Order: sequence, then structure tokens, then C-alpha cells
Amino acid sequence: MNDPSSPITIAGCADCARGCKNPLVKCTKCGLPQTYETIEFDAEGVCNVCRGHEHKREKIDWAAKGAQFDEIIEQYRGKYEYDCIVPFSGGKDSTFTLHHLVTKYKVKPLVVQFNHGFMRPTLLENNERTFKRLGVDVLSFTPNWHLVRRVMLEALIRKGDFCWHCHTGIFAYPMRVALKYATPLIVWGEPSSEYTAYYDVKGDEEEVDETRFNRFVNLGITAEDMAGMISKDFDFDPRDLAPFTYPKLAELKKLRVRSLCLGSYIPWDTKSQSELIQKELGWKGDQVEGMPPGLYDYEKIECWLQGVRDYIKFLKRGYARVSQMVALDLRNGRLTKEEGDKLVREHEGQKPAALALFLDYVGLTEPEFYDVVRKTVVPPHEPDLATIGEAPKTWDNARWYRETVPLRLRKSS
Repeated sequence: MNDPSSPITIAGCADCARGCKNPLVKCTKCGLPQTYETIEFDAEGVCNVCRGHEHKREKIDWAAKGAQFDEIIEQYRGKYEYDCIVPFSGGKDSTFTLHHLVTKYKVKPLVVQFNHGFMRPTLLENNERTFKRLGVDVLSFTPNWHLVRRVMLEALIRKGDFCWHCHTGIFAYPMRVALKYATPLIVWGEPSSEYTAYYDVKGDEEEVDETRFNRFVNLGITAEDMAGMISKDFDFDPRDLAPFTYPKLAELKKLRVRSLCLGSYIPWDTKSQSELIQKELGWKGDQVEGMPPGLYDYEKIECWLQGVRDYIKFLKRGYARVSQMVALDLRNGRLTKEEGDKLVREHEGQKPAALALFLDYVGLTEPEFYDVVRKTVVPPHEPDLATIGEAPKTWDNARWYRETVPLRLRKSS
């Protein structure tokens, strides 16, 4: 591996001021690049995600959709141990979803929280305040820390995304709880079409099912796959992977499980919904590494490794969360293109202080980390490490867990 401070010739965006070559093709409306997941451009240079938002704004009868959701709620109300399961991270979307269901529909939900192991202090305070104000039953689960560290390393090496345990746990575990509590209705928050085009918004409502799980949630790696991948050098009990295993289709069909997104039935607007939960629940935003201070303090506050994940995405694809949020604001008319471009130039792709913590968790040196990520870069982008600055530390950085025990791996025989 080259020294991480040495420049690598790369493709990048023309306006990023990072010494890039061969500019990436970008959407003429929202600015997302050709390396963005699921992106396509039409003859006008506008991406399919923007076109999907136009369709939702102009073509969907939201009153009719809302009436459909009313009917769905009544189909399940009072017939099971709980009226519904609400998967809950504590972020803006799941908090709004829970608030909406409890205050508008007066349902009795079971709140199911998959604790990925990196919940920040503000989030935990938000959670406690939300649960008490709404008066709900809560089930929180935290997986085996030793297993989490090992699968983070494996997912990073194979996919350039260490969040496999979080993706799969958040979506598989509530489905398993639904079976245990015989509660067939699961209500999620925003549909994936808010940010990507894995599903065509002109079609049916997006079901949060096994097809969706395997299409993009689990990175193409099942729990069974992961067991085989890590068994060569890591001692674990196979039962530790159960929370990441999607339930069998026959069991879900027997219970007649319905798993859907609230955002398929009401217009979804993260900014206004964040303002609502701040007012109604005292929900508080937070600083996130690499994001413009104060502007998007409602976005992805759940995890102290969020800045690391965004940084890896920037290294791999030439964009990160600043671009995604700017794109959303451009579609909603909250920014001009010039303002959005300036935010991306000034804040995108900074190296987070949390990277050192993450490397301690997974047992990699910084040069090894760059070597791993470099193998997952999406052409024509390639990162220019010599031009990357450092993101300011967040206020709670000193409170994040410091690992003192090396990741224990068996020596290969």
C-alpha cells in the first residue's frame, strides 16, 4: 500500500477543487454523480431519482393513499398482541413514524430497536424522552460485540461497507420479533425511493420484504454467507448470527405479515417532519462529522461511526452525505444550485476523527484501511488522498467507546 498521504491520480467532479481529473457526469438538477447507486440520466441530463420525486409530487393522489393506510390500520387494530411493530433507530424518520402512528391513529405499537453498538448520547436522550412522552412498549436488542467487530471487518474487506451488521440487523430482527409476538403489521418510515431508484415510484407501494432485503439491504451477503466467511479465523456460536437472519418465507406467510413504509402513503419531507418532532417531542439534532454545521443537524445522528461511513462512500464513489442532502434540498426548492455546489465543495469528503476508533475496532492500520477501500472504488472515480482535509471533532467524541482489546482471530493453519 502506498503512503496514505501520497496522491493517487483520480477521476472526480469538476467543481470539487480537489485536483481531480476526468469529471464525473452529474445530474443537471440535483448534482448527484454517475457513481451514485441506481442512477440513470435522461436526455435532459436529469437523473431518475429526481424524476421519481417529480412523479410523487405531481402524479400521486396522496389523499387516496392516506385513505388506504387508514384501512390498513383498521384491519389490524386490536386483533393481535400489538397493533403493529415499529422498527426504531431513534433518528428523525423512525421517531416521526412512531409519533404519527401513536398520535393520529392511537395504535398500541411494539417499538423494536436494534442497537448497532454506536448510539450517541443525544440519541439515547431523545429515545428516552420519546418513549416516555408517547407511552409505548419498547424492546431493545444489542448483538454480541465481538461478533460485530469481526463482521464489520469482513464486510469492509468484501464490500467496502462495514455496516453489514447494522443493515441486516435493523431489517431482519424486527421481522423475527413480529413472529415471536404474532404481530403481522410492521410499519417502517421512509421508502428507499426518497434517496435511490431501487424501486419504481410509478409502480406498487414498496414492501419491506425479503426481496428488498436481498436486493440492496444485506450487500448481497446473507447471514449464512457471513458465517462461512468468518469461520476460518473466528470462534463464534452460530446462534449469534440469528438476529441477522431473515425469517423463513413460510413462517411470514403463515402469520400473513405485512411490512410497509409509511412514506408510501403520506408525502415524506424529512426537514418539516424533523421540525415537528422537535416541537412535539423535544427531539434534538446533533453535529455529524463531515456535515455543514447546523444545517443538517437532523440527519443521521444515530451513530458515532456515521462520519466514517460517509468518508468511505466518498473514497469509493466521489460523493457522500453532503451531496445527498443537497440533492434533496434542491429537489424541494430549498437551495439554489450555486448554494448546493458551494456546500459540497466546502464540506464533502473530510477525514473524520472517528476513523481512528473504527480502525482500533477492526484491527487495521490506516494504510491497510486505504488499501482495502481502494479495491472497492467505483470507476471512473478514484480518490485523491493528498487533497482531503480533516473534519472537526464532534462535541461527544471523547465519550465514544475506546477499544482496548485486540480483535482476537485464530492464526491460519
